[in-house]
Amino acid sequence: MNPIQRPEMYIIGAQPVCSQLPGLSPGQRKLCQLYQEHMVFIGEGARSAIKECQYQFRQRLWNCSTVDNTSVFGRVMKIGSRETAFTYAVSAAGVVNAISRACREGELSSCGCSRTARPKDLPRDWLWGGCGDNVEYGYRFAKEFVDAKEREKNYVRGSEEQARMLMNLQNNEAGRRAVYKLADVACKCHGVSGSCSLKTCWLQLADFRKVGDLLKEKYDSAAAMRISRKGKLELVNNRFNMPTQEDLVYVDPSPDYCLRNETTGSLGTQGRLCNKTSEGMDGCELMCCGRGYDQFKSVQVERCHCKFHWCCYVKCKKCTEIVDQYVCK
Repeated sequence: MNPIQRPEMYIIGAQPVCSQLPGLSPGQRKLCQLYQEHMVFIGEGARSAIKECQYQFRQRLWNCSTVDNTSVFGRVMKIGSRETAFTYAVSAAGVVNAISRACREGELSSCGCSRTARPKDLPRDWLWGGCGDNVEYGYRFAKEFVDAKEREKNYVRGSEEQARMLMNLQNNEAGRRAVYKLADVACKCHGVSGSCSLKTCWLQLADFRKVGDLLKEKYDSAAAMRISRKGKLELVNNRFNMPTQEDLVYVDPSPDYCLRNETTGSLGTQGRLCNKTSEGMDGCELMCCGRGYDQFKSVQVERCHCKFHWCCYVKCKKCTEIVDQYVCK
């Protein structure tokens, strides 16, 4: 199961009953039973992935929304497009992120602080310790759980179904590697009066926004692939370099996101806010797909004339402003 599709099933106080979770494959169900305490963190990872996807695509024609209320992405996920590639990658990244942090915080009995070896370039007099995010465990668990459903499938070699399976596995891996790659050393100073004569350092996850930014770059440069007779993905255009394990791939063209289409899962852009002065994707010309836009006025309330008072609070006034806004026809 791609856990991003039904995060609400994991966001519960009590341990979930694995047999009641829809969409799990037999292998995932077994893993759920073995690692029930992990499931709530898979849910947390899914929530952060959804939030990040909606942020990254907030100014695009497709903004991580769907006409199908039973899941976050609905029928859009059935098409092997760039957008689907991103959602698989960011959901896998969300799981790595949440599990790695849960290990550090002592929430899981099967893992603890990171055991990453001391970086060779760390100054000698700095201590390598503390309690780092366990990215190694998060990576391994996410690979086992998220990929389980794909690896259980046995499709005909060279079929469209096999192409989609290989695409999903590639994008899952790219998402996991993004988290792993961006994890970095964090340090804390020790010493008399904050002299920082001694430092303790550990491995720390990057802010998930950085992971989202990296995966968005990978989305923009995703490679179009097709399945070969030998059952392997190959480039549609051989002039480009073969994607690495850190790159996103897709096997289907994106549907038309300009108009609402329940077959493809597109909501269309009617009613979306647009920026009249922008020439980018958020501009009214591109966002509205040439259909034009309507103008209306709205009242915005903002904090203003803020002053610091001793001691210790800030007091602000409320200012109202009438602004012009534009929505796609």
